[in-house]
Amino acid sequence: MDKIKDTRSFMRITHRYLGYFLAGIMAVYAVSGVLLVYRDTDFLKKEKKYNTIVDKNLSEKELGKELKIKNLELENKIGNIAYFKQGAYNLTTGEVKYSKKELPFILDKMVKLHKAQSKDTLSPLNTFFGIALFFFVISSFWMFNPKSKAFKRGMLFTIAGIIVSIILVFI
Repeated sequence: MDKIKDTRSFMRITHRYLGYFLAGIMAVYAVSGVLLVYRDTDFLKKEKKYNTIVDKNLSEKELGKELKIKNLELENKIGNIAYFKQGAYNLTTGEVKYSKKELPFILDKMVKLHKAQSKDTLSPLNTFFGIALFFFVISSFWMFNPKSKAFKRGMLFTIAGIIVSIILVFI
């Protein structure tokens, strides 16, 4: 194993091995991050048909919550059948026939991991990953000798990146 002599060697060694350790999860976050940018489109999604029974006489809002369809709107009602964009709901039997566009299984799991909340079982992984990414930001400043040309050029890129980030946050 590498010898840790000072702060610089600690940062470089930890940065290296933590990077190798997190390579897989970084790939997952990279792919799912791109997919999340296009979540409002049908990019890579396939239509899946469902036929299920829910409670009878649900309101528009309750039906949307039950079927996990955001902004569900009933378009019209003929007899005891309520029609919405994705399908139809029988108010007296509770039968719902509808379709949803969903990502393939593995991509859907990756996106759900990316969107985890504190109540999810994998939230500690997300927290650890966020802290590790922040460590990468900090430890990158120990990769080169501060007197080197690469470090000085790196500082210019850092300043440019911070300025662009601030601008993007406020747009």
